Amino acid sequence: MNIRTNTPATAEMQATDAAHHMHPFTHGNALNAQGTRIITRARGVWLTDSDGNEMLDAMAGLWCVNIGYGRKELAQAAARQMEELPYYNTFFRTSHPPVIALAKRLAELAPGDLNHVFFAGSGSEANDTNIRLVRSYWAAKGKPMKRIIIGRKNGYHGSTMGAASLGGMRAMHRQGGLPLPDMAHIDQPYWYGEGAGMDPAEFGRQRARALEREIAWLGVDNVAAFIAEPIQGAGGVVIPPETYWPEIQRICDEHEILLIADEVITGFGRTGQWFGSQTYQIRPHIMTIAKGLTSGYVPMGASIVCDEVAGTINAMGEFYHGYTYSGHPVAAAVALENLRILEDEGIVDHAREVAAPRLAARWAELADHPLVGEARTMGMLGALELTPDKARRAPFAAEVGTVGLRCRDICFRSGLVMRNVRDSMIVSPPLVMTEAEVDEMFARAVRALDETHRVLKAEGLMVAG
Repeated sequence: MNIRTNTPATAEMQATDAAHHMHPFTHGNALNAQGTRIITRARGVWLTDSDGNEMLDAMAGLWCVNIGYGRKELAQAAARQMEELPYYNTFFRTSHPPVIALAKRLAELAPGDLNHVFFAGSGSEANDTNIRLVRSYWAAKGKPMKRIIIGRKNGYHGSTMGAASLGGMRAMHRQGGLPLPDMAHIDQPYWYGEGAGMDPAEFGRQRARALEREIAWLGVDNVAAFIAEPIQGAGGVVIPPETYWPEIQRICDEHEILLIADEVITGFGRTGQWFGSQTYQIRPHIMTIAKGLTSGYVPMGASIVCDEVAGTINAMGEFYHGYTYSGHPVAAAVALENLRILEDEGIVDHAREVAAPRLAARWAELADHPLVGEARTMGMLGALELTPDKARRAPFAAEVGTVGLRCRDICFRSGLVMRNVRDSMIVSPPLVMTEAEVDEMFARAVRALDETHRVLKAEGLMVAG
């Protein structure tokens, strides 16, 4: 169905956008030559563009709109807070009711002794905070040489200088003098792409033990922390073998390395539990949160910190760190209402018991498509590995990402927002998705894959590298 909105003509908005707007993670000239897609409305799991076309948003915006679009309760919570206290900072011995209530609620929801919250404006800022936290912690413990933080190749922790250095995205590291010093990266637990011929369980243990080898190489007295997403999101929805996280936990425990779980994507129901750490029984010292904290309705991030680390930081004197918008009252009010909706409406339970099983079942059917080498899911996350040769898991002869981009564009034209990472296609739909909407997403994915397959054959791209 097409819905017209009272907005300027698409061409006019595209021209203005090209003239003044610099987009993130974008080749600016290429985008401006093509023209942007202008999104004007959203409701539930559906987007509407400026030409009235409807699209099923299988990415929940940018992994974040967990409760779906159009919830007026969040707008009302923001309006009430703006009328009462639109802004005040949390510096200089001040606080305010929304941030106090939110910190308490997050401490109640978080596992273990993660009872303390340092607020930021995004997941990137929160991970910058984590760098300061872990290095300050070890300095206060009389071990200032423990500065190195280990991440993973293709891990993503944000795009500020610090957060991008924690992450292991090579393309990001090629720009701006990254990574910063005292950062290291180990191989990822990507069984499909890097574990051919290996038992998944053994592969998981092997990749986890890369952390132990890296600690030995760097010297345990120099390593402050290990940071990782429970499931790598921007790296391609890399779901680790079940043997991976128990071994990582053992290594961190035995070597007294702080463990940071980046829950920006996996938090707030994405894996069928409140946090991915609960799904994988991880015991982090710090959790990074953002995205689903407010379902993306307003920007907010935070670090949830364990008793030991927070107690040490609080006792060492002034912690010279913070942001103008740390614990912004409007963001805190929206987050509280978002968490209330998630809990009162049983949305995490719905994701675990209804939406995720349906997604897993329909997604598994896509493994039979001639273009798909693997179809995997965990909770409300899914990935398709595209290949010209299923038996060999072969990559395409074309430059990496060529096929994925073609498939992504075909998905958009088919009314489905599905993202590509290299030549993998990934989804992260709103948790409120119904079984019927999962079926519709599946049907649109099949049509897009069929069209992609036809185009690849016509262009001579169904060739293994």
